[in-house]
Amino acid sequence: MQTQASDIYSDLGLRRVINAAATLTRLGGSLMPRPVLDAMMAAARSYIDLPELQRRAGEKLARMTRNEAAYVSSGAAAGLTLSTAACITGTDPAKIARLPNDLVGLKNEVVIHRCQRNGYDHAVRQTGVTLVEIGMHGITHPWELESAINERTAAVVYFAGANFEKGALPLATVVGIAHARSVPVIVDGAAQIPPIANLWNYTEAGADLAVFSGGKALRGPQSSGLIVGRADLIEAIRLNGPPNAAIGRPMKCGKEEIAGLVAAVEFYLGQDEPALIQRYERQVARVVDAMAGIAGVTARRDFPSEAGQPMPRALIVFDSAALGVDRDEVVRRLGEGDPYVEVAKSATDGIFVNPQTLADGEEDIVIERIHQALGRARRHGG
Repeated sequence: MQTQASDIYSDLGLRRVINAAATLTRLGGSLMPRPVLDAMMAAARSYIDLPELQRRAGEKLARMTRNEAAYVSSGAAAGLTLSTAACITGTDPAKIARLPNDLVGLKNEVVIHRCQRNGYDHAVRQTGVTLVEIGMHGITHPWELESAINERTAAVVYFAGANFEKGALPLATVVGIAHARSVPVIVDGAAQIPPIANLWNYTEAGADLAVFSGGKALRGPQSSGLIVGRADLIEAIRLNGPPNAAIGRPMKCGKEEIAGLVAAVEFYLGQDEPALIQRYERQVARVVDAMAGIAGVTARRDFPSEAGQPMPRALIVFDSAALGVDRDEVVRRLGEGDPYVEVAKSATDGIFVNPQTLADGEEDIVIERIHQALGRARRHGG
């Protein structure tokens, strides 16, 4: 008997998730809209010359995003690896063949702000380069970037977003200093949509390459990413990427993912982004209002979102002394049942409810589940 899509998870003994946390990879990113699913299904029905598909898709994506060139990668992390490789090797096949273990004599350093170090920079390091840190966690001076760049510098990598940019030089300053020394700048904007204009904002600001996740706000395939920027570097990315026997060979992006990402970008560009943000505002207001009057609970609108995106979240803080239960117990109780509710923890004794990953009306389920958890807390505490 054919398995229905809705039965796949239950057949594997898995519980479904109501995602009120974020477009997290561990939760599957986002949910693809019908045009994306249709594009992937159509692509799956035929064989195709994959390099030519990648090239034609890149041309269309470049036009849609106002960029010189574009490339579909197998996620944003793969995009960072391929972008770094391109800055090291260019289109030279001899250099491409040497990555990642033989970088002697090649440009083998990438400059990064100390305040922007994070787990995702492993994608840069796996090309074999050494990261050269500049600045302190609270402040960076232009002279530090100027002195860090030398003949071994392949690129400057810049992680965009309010959570990464505190203490960093402005992107315009980074671009000015790097370009004066003929060094390219790579911007990691994986989660920096909305606004959709960031698909061209970074490159218009001078970034040579900008990398985005395809499976977050764009709602494309989870295993897809988008790289936009200079045509010569995009060509170098192609040569370092699959199906070539190069560092990007394991980072395969199938015909379905390529078609799905093109459809996702087209779909998002056709949306009314301000109206989408207003829907988020309504959902947040509903959550905040539903917490009013509960002793030991305070709720408010929080802004911006977890990666600095211009979106609201609801922040709900629990007074464990008044409730007889702490935040972690509330989270544990939300994790019961099928489906269970996933939320993000705040630095305080609270949780965030993120509307970006909630379907319209799902906030009511989240509210009900929080009320249930708190109702139990009051009974147990009383």
